[in-house]
Amino acid sequence: MKKTSSAIVTVITFIIAIIYFFPIFWMIISGFKHEIDVVNLTFPFTLTLENFKTIFSGKVSHYFMNSIYITLVSTSLSMMLGVPVSYALVMSKFKRGDDLFFWFISTTLLPPVGIVIPVYIIFKCLNMLDTYCGLILMYTAVNIPLVIWMMRSFFKDIPRELIEASKIDGATELTTFFRIILPLSRHGLSATILLVIVFIWNEFFFALHLTYTRAATLPVHVAAYMTQEGLFWAKMCAISTVAILPPLLAGWINQKQLVRGLTMGAVKG
Repeated sequence: MKKTSSAIVTVITFIIAIIYFFPIFWMIISGFKHEIDVVNLTFPFTLTLENFKTIFSGKVSHYFMNSIYITLVSTSLSMMLGVPVSYALVMSKFKRGDDLFFWFISTTLLPPVGIVIPVYIIFKCLNMLDTYCGLILMYTAVNIPLVIWMMRSFFKDIPRELIEASKIDGATELTTFFRIILPLSRHGLSATILLVIVFIWNEFFFALHLTYTRAATLPVHVAAYMTQEGLFWAKMCAISTVAILPPLLAGWINQKQLVRGLTMGAVKG
């Protein structure tokens, strides 16, 4: 009976996985088709590298490097600012710590379309439109609440006795934080970093409205294949395939750390 139920669960799991992966599979295959084959759903079809040659003959490398640079810098700043704030909210004796935490989280409830106009006006006045600094500043501000929320659960799992013992041994707050707290939270750090990277890499709305060409990211370049002449589906699928590779590889390489971080907490296991 147990083997039968286990087999049924396994089959259902595979079916769900196939359903979720099918759009990605369809996109990758469509990137190797001719435009006419994609539009008419021709089968069988002839494989071609024409779409990839077309996108790489353009400025895709410029937008690709923009995405890498902006993602790495924004993620670093988000972690550098968000992690200490999260630790302070958990470990300090500040009476309104929970209220302050809720204030940080509440900023994520506002839809991006609700703030894009004032943000655009502010950036225009500061001459930060279509600049790396502007987009990095925006992404850092947007993702700090995510870092605080993620790391708070891991810091709360750390026994207070460890911190008290380190203070008795003469360790300073910085020494305790860097040599005890962060190593114990390594799984949480890995999971948080990966999630922030994915969110920044895939972000489209702010990149579309705050950049033009110089600081535009890869998702913005994908939208460039939606023209008045029509949608170039094959080329969009080809460049989308290139766009998903970095986060896909990062998630695959760090999947163990991600699973541990999201399911086990800071000091378990």
